[in-house]
Amino acid sequence: MVKAIRGATTVEENTEQEILDATCELLKKMIEINEIDKDDIISIIFSVTMDLNATFPAVAARRLGWTETALMSTYEIDVPGSLRKCIRVLMHINTEKKNSGLKFVYQRQARLLRPDLLEQNQRIGG
Repeated sequence: MVKAIRGATTVEENTEQEILDATCELLKKMIEINEIDKDDIISIIFSVTMDLNATFPAVAARRLGWTETALMSTYEIDVPGSLRKCIRVLMHINTEKKNSGLKFVYQRQARLLRPDLLEQNQRIGG
């Protein structure tokens, strides 16, 4: 079955290195806690807030060796008052797990996006 896992993180500065480091950290945590094999990843959509344009976050996945995975980077809607310098991930995977068995990962300031998951994130090191 195809399922989707959400994740998000933030950076302090709009630099290529910060965006790639934060994205790699997030992707690694998402596959680790969900026990995903890279061959089970179908596609990943990355979105960034309008204040991030130093690089494509998809480059981080390529650096992890995910060269056969469909990747796309796009902008998030620029809602006034929303969290800034944020990178969001929507990862589509093949899995037999139920939705309730999937763990979403919100790191750094992105934890504010999903306060309902704050306790879970603290247990998994998010």
